[in-house]
Amino acid sequence: MKKQFSLFLFSAILLFLHCTQTLSQSPTAAPAKAPAAASAPPPAATSSAQASPPVMVPVQVSKGPVNVIKILQKAGGFAVFIRLIKSTQEDIQVFSQLNDSRDGVTIFAPTDGAFSAIIKSGVLNSLSDHQKIELVQFHIIPKILTTANFQTVSNPITTLAGSGSRFALDVITTENMVNVTSGLTNTSVSAIVYTDSQLAIYQVDKVLLPLDIFAPKSLAPAPSPPKPKKDDGEETPVVPEDISGAVSCAMLNSLVIFGAGMAAAVFPL
Repeated sequence: MKKQFSLFLFSAILLFLHCTQTLSQSPTAAPAKAPAAASAPPPAATSSAQASPPVMVPVQVSKGPVNVIKILQKAGGFAVFIRLIKSTQEDIQVFSQLNDSRDGVTIFAPTDGAFSAIIKSGVLNSLSDHQKIELVQFHIIPKILTTANFQTVSNPITTLAGSGSRFALDVITTENMVNVTSGLTNTSVSAIVYTDSQLAIYQVDKVLLPLDIFAPKSLAPAPSPPKPKKDDGEETPVVPEDISGAVSCAMLNSLVIFGAGMAAAVFPL
């Protein structure tokens, strides 16, 4: 009986200790779930941050006209065109146009690859200084043309080289392309090198060849002989007939007859 009571007492003590440990640990285990709930950001704050528009950084426009040579050098791939602009001093002309006019400037800049054909054939080196000036000027338009302006511009476009059929330059736009043709060259704008409110530079993959330089000029026709005048009723002058021979014969006959007469008178039969 004592053994059973001892076992019952021991079991009761173990049960009491187990319940005590369970009750003492439960208050400390509950706060462990709090960090998980606090780590999730509020959904309302996340959605408002994604909907905010990007910040627009204003572009500072430099004072005075920009330097076309530096722009082309920075873009790269325009060494031949830069050399032509410098040698013909057309960079001064562009600077003056940007500085003294509000119309702006548009430049079609051929790449170095575009010049390879006329360099290998020797055509470029065979041009005179005046023809090189006209070639560079043919790629420069003395007004700003944006991509939107290409759709409404009137053809042919006047360049610094001039206008007319010998310097005709047409721009034709399609859905995604801007085609440029000179009558001898047909190419398209392949990239926008630079653009602002006064200057636009567009890359083209062919040199624009004006008809005035590269098309054979027709020779002037030889003057036609003068046409004979029409007869307006005037009398045609009569050319005197040469009767000198007839006169000589008549005089000789007269002398013979006169001589015969004189002889008959002197020597009568």
